[in-house]
Amino acid sequence: MTARLLLTAATTLLCTFAQAQDIAAAGFLAGNWVEKTERGETQEMWAAPRGDMMAAVNSSLRGTRAGFEFLRIVKRDGKLIYLASPGGRTPPTEFPLKENGENRLVFENPTHDFPTRILYTRDGDTLIARIEGTMGGKERAMEWRFKRAS
Repeated sequence: MTARLLLTAATTLLCTFAQAQDIAAAGFLAGNWVEKTERGETQEMWAAPRGDMMAAVNSSLRGTRAGFEFLRIVKRDGKLIYLASPGGRTPPTEFPLKENGENRLVFENPTHDFPTRILYTRDGDTLIARIEGTMGGKERAMEWRFKRAS
C-alpha cells in the first residue's frame, strides 16, 4: 500500500512538472507592465503565448539614459527556456526553466556571469521580476515591482 501511494505521488509530481513545461504556464506574464520609481521608469510588455513562444520587450529610462532588452520564452525539446538579448545582443543568453508554481517561474543558468537566476511572480495586478547572481564575488539581486499599465 505504501509503495502504491509513493508511486502515485511520484507520478503526480512528474505529470505536474511536465504540464508546467507548456508555454501556457508563462501566460500570467502577458500584458503591459510599468515600474516608476525615483530612479526612473521601466516597462515590460509581454505578448500572450502564441504557438510555443512568448515575446517581450523591456525598456528603461534612468535620467537621460535609455536601455532595452528583447525577451522570449520558448519551448524547445519539451522544456521552457527564457532567452534574454540585452540591447538586442545576439545570440541571446539562455536560462532553462528550473522551477515553477502557480503564477511563478524561475529560470536558471549557473554558467552565466550575472544574473544566474531570473524569477517572475505575479500577485494580482503586480508582477515581480527579480534577477540574482554573483557580482564582484558578492551575492547580488535586483527587483522590479511592475504594475499593470492602463
